[in-house]
Amino acid sequence: MKIKTLTVSELNSYIKKTLDNDFILNNLLVRGEISNLKYHSSGHIYFSLKDSTSKINCVMFKSNSISLDFKLQEGMEVIANARCSIYSETGSLQLYIEKLQKEGIGELHIKFEKLKKQLQKEGYFDEIHKKAIPKMPRRIGVVTSETGAVIRDIINVSRRRSSFVDIVLYPALVQGEKAYKTIIDGIKFFNTNKNVDVIIIGRGGGSIEELWNFNEEELAKEIFNSKIPIISAVGHEVDFTISDFVSDYRASTPSQAAEIAVPLESDIIKEIENYNKRIKEIAFNKFNYEKERLFNYKKILQLNNPEVTLSNSYLEIDNIQDKMKKIINNRIEKEKLKLRSLNDILEAHNPINVLKKGYTIIEDNDKNIISSKKALKDFEEINIIFKDGNVKGKIISIE
Repeated sequence: MKIKTLTVSELNSYIKKTLDNDFILNNLLVRGEISNLKYHSSGHIYFSLKDSTSKINCVMFKSNSISLDFKLQEGMEVIANARCSIYSETGSLQLYIEKLQKEGIGELHIKFEKLKKQLQKEGYFDEIHKKAIPKMPRRIGVVTSETGAVIRDIINVSRRRSSFVDIVLYPALVQGEKAYKTIIDGIKFFNTNKNVDVIIIGRGGGSIEELWNFNEEELAKEIFNSKIPIISAVGHEVDFTISDFVSDYRASTPSQAAEIAVPLESDIIKEIENYNKRIKEIAFNKFNYEKERLFNYKKILQLNNPEVTLSNSYLEIDNIQDKMKKIINNRIEKEKLKLRSLNDILEAHNPINVLKKGYTIIEDNDKNIISSKKALKDFEEINIIFKDGNVKGKIISIE
């Protein structure tokens, strides 16, 4: 019997028809844990159902998803009413879900929540411990796979944003058993060498199992103890890991991590220009302020100039001298008048003037005036004063 040669399309079509005609595969009840969940903008829901050893892709179209009365979550245990078929274009085997009912939360999800609560209680997520991402880093350390899309995205975004930032890659495993230890080694390497300003750790999207290395407690503590700021960029926007919570900044994607870490060169130039403009404004305002101060000091100096003070003092002295002369002259004239008056009185009582009229003055030898004849008996000699001289005399008799 000769077997017909089939095209890939014919083969996929045959497999699809075979599966679609199987009663059991069209009436399945499947229990499993939701993983790699994605709500599409079209309303369709894409995810995987898995157990401890196997996984199968699933799709729930909008016509069926609108009847759901709960929101699907990573790690949720569900029972699915489904049919099994393949997507002919890719040959992918998948379950087409018609109904879902909740069964519980998966083991890994429980482990994740337990560690998250523990670290949160111990303060590993507190904002007070978050280090600031430098505004203008010169070198950025990246801990990720050297062959994955993450490093390519980070390099492309970084080069597009700035030409002066260097990217230093520490090749690490991001999937597989104990892969997290290589990520720890990368963080230690950069902290020991102190050759970068910020560290990005990350990988692309995946299921909770594929991202689990970023949920390890040992890695979380290494991130917390890093002296260099760390940006976590693990998975897609809907993916959250323990590394995201403990890092200094969580980026929704590796590309966003590069955008956060690397400033736009145009923004830097603009900021420098603004600083330059501000410095000029400050310098100009300072110059005008100091110029105004100098003018005021000059004015004060002019007002307090010793020459001006001396000139004013000379004027003051002249005025005082004039006043003093006037006061002295007035005093002199007043005293002159007083002296004339006293002189007139003295002249009126001057004994000499009396002597001019023929009177004399008699004195004893001690120049005492004798005003009574009775006093003469005590003296033998007397002095007689005339207007034109003195005469010595002796007492002969007293009548």
